[in-house]
Amino acid sequence: MAGSKEIRNKIKSVQSTRKITKAMEMVAASKMKRAQERMRASRPYVGRMLAIARHLSRANPEYRHPFLLKRGQVRNAGLIVVTSDKGLCGGLNTNALRLALAKIKDWQAAGVGVQVTAIGNKGLGFMHRLKANVISQLTNLGDRPHVEKLIGPVKVQLDAFIDGKIDELHLVTTHFENTMKQTPVETLILPIADLGDDTEKREYPWDYIYEPDARTVLEGLLTRYI
Repeated sequence: MAGSKEIRNKIKSVQSTRKITKAMEMVAASKMKRAQERMRASRPYVGRMLAIARHLSRANPEYRHPFLLKRGQVRNAGLIVVTSDKGLCGGLNTNALRLALAKIKDWQAAGVGVQVTAIGNKGLGFMHRLKANVISQLTNLGDRPHVEKLIGPVKVQLDAFIDGKIDELHLVTTHFENTMKQTPVETLILPIADLGDDTEKREYPWDYIYEPDARTVLEGLLTRYI
């Protein structure tokens, strides 16, 4: 039977552990709040960028970028899967990977080839276990990912689209609702979708004015958008 001294030492040990875990909780909550603020601040920018890209698909530009051209038949597709590097985040990764797996199975059933870009350790491990054709990858982005680090792995897919090796490029990621709910989302990002109908095209046969020229502006804009 434990003596009073051992019991007191055990109580002190538990109290010390509680202080440490409380401090860790406060740090995690602070980091989570900052991440949410950055995410919410970026949404208006992303939304406006999306609107411009889709306007371009309805315009009559002097230079028609390959990203705006729809292919007649889809024989091969590219897929970018975004997950976290670590676990312990509920169904965030599981739901996104389940959606990606369903999309891959649909393509395989239709005889469409698939090549994958995995962003995040969890998605990369899953795709390797699936024996998917992983052509590029990026892990350990940290809390503040930068566009410069993403361009390399994603450009592999962009070049494949321009060269005709893939006919569509899709993105699977999660839409943040709150800390308890993140909705998996699958989006067609190439070719850039035209949301306007034929009537709208006839009524607004407009285009932007480009400086220095359409090719330079569209190349930079659409690559950054994707």
